[in-house]
Amino acid sequence: MIYLRGNLGAGKTTLVRALLHALGYTGRVKSPTYTLLERYEAGRLHLRHFDLYRFRDAEEWEGSGFRDEFDGHNICLVEWPEQASGLLPPADISITFEILQDGREIMLHAYTDAGRKCLSAL
Repeated sequence: MIYLRGNLGAGKTTLVRALLHALGYTGRVKSPTYTLLERYEAGRLHLRHFDLYRFRDAEEWEGSGFRDEFDGHNICLVEWPEQASGLLPPADISITFEILQDGREIMLHAYTDAGRKCLSAL
């Protein structure tokens, strides 16, 4: 579970696109701004890219079936996780993007053993 935080245009979807391509995914990587969720497979990995910017209430969460995507087998990358506060599983890793005058600053934080293993491999 990876939370992606930052203002509009900070690079969250660009990072997801780069990650998928680095994992060998050759298809188009779309922003899930309007669909809220895009599903991808790269090798044997199942990735779920959520963009919850437009997400508004818990009823939408229950009706969407999103809970089923957090099954422990999928790698979930969630933009705007604060929009579903209290509904999402806790993050293994949080990546925060900040737009600076001369580029961007990216802060990574691990919250679990799995998250620490991932970050130590970088």
